[in-house]
Amino acid sequence: MRIFVTGGAGFIGSALVRHLIENTDHEVLNFDKLTYAGTLSTVERVASSNRYRFVQGDICDADAVKAAIAEFKPGIVTHLAAESHVDRSIDGPGAFVQANVVGTFTMLSEARPYWLGLDDEAKAAFRFHHISTDEVYGSLGETGLFTEDTPYDPRSPYSASKASSDHLVSAWGHTFGLPVLITNCSNNYGPYHFPEKLIPLMIVKALAGADLPVYGQGDQVRDWLFVEDHVRALHAVFEKSEPGRTYNVGGNNEKQNLEVVKTVCAILDRLRPRADGESYAAQITYVADRPGHDKRYAIDASRIKNELGWEPAETFETGIEKTIAWYLDNQGWWEAIVAEHKAGQRRGLSV
Repeated sequence: MRIFVTGGAGFIGSALVRHLIENTDHEVLNFDKLTYAGTLSTVERVASSNRYRFVQGDICDADAVKAAIAEFKPGIVTHLAAESHVDRSIDGPGAFVQANVVGTFTMLSEARPYWLGLDDEAKAAFRFHHISTDEVYGSLGETGLFTEDTPYDPRSPYSASKASSDHLVSAWGHTFGLPVLITNCSNNYGPYHFPEKLIPLMIVKALAGADLPVYGQGDQVRDWLFVEDHVRALHAVFEKSEPGRTYNVGGNNEKQNLEVVKTVCAILDRLRPRADGESYAAQITYVADRPGHDKRYAIDASRIKNELGWEPAETFETGIEKTIAWYLDNQGWWEAIVAEHKAGQRRGLSV
């Protein structure tokens, strides 16, 4: 099978590319614009495979998308390319509308005529799989879980743009018959994560001896999903699922942000102790909360377990240990990114 991956040089997309090349016989086309959060170093270890191809292209460029699809002739399109950092969406929402809404529209617009031109067997097997976020559902109270039937209630420019893209994908399925799939995942973490998100940012700042900024009181709750578990779920969905299905993908690991930061500090204390013998937790500082910061997200992932047999292999404790060990062993990778992009600067304060 030929699988077209948009955003395959980003965090989740590159994990999917590595998984497919290393664990299947599928051919993979990585279609990526190589923005600040995308780097080919994330797929370097599989780039020599004769089943891997790369095309640098923009999902908003209809001609580039059309040409890549026509040349590769995919059986599956997995659409991961997106702007994804909430803080950045507060400072510059226009880029999120362009990439996440217009980009998804462009992908759908080019995928549909390609699909219509396939023979009956290939047409029946084709899938357009859109990868989204649990943030489209809004904020939970202290109890309850997001299900696939939870009404959308996006609160940030980022989540609003992803909700818009979800609706476009669903509409192309209902109106035009395009065989679409949608998955909404909880917070991912793991190797090759661009160091602006919570976990890699805390690792990088801790090792640099910098303050570890915690928004508000750090009592926001997220469900944490190890990225390699997530891509196994994506693989199961586009290979096994019927068109039109939606699935929530979660790690069953609800943690307060402050607890996550303290866990990172404790593991670093053990694996890379500070020279002065103090805990990295001494670097924790509390800063003004993000505007409109959602209080709690939590996923009910029972549908994907019951229908497709997927569940996470990693607990938060095992996954975070593997993640921190990877960052310690690959310091050169993230140091170059931090130097080039000045990663770690506080954003989202322009309101």
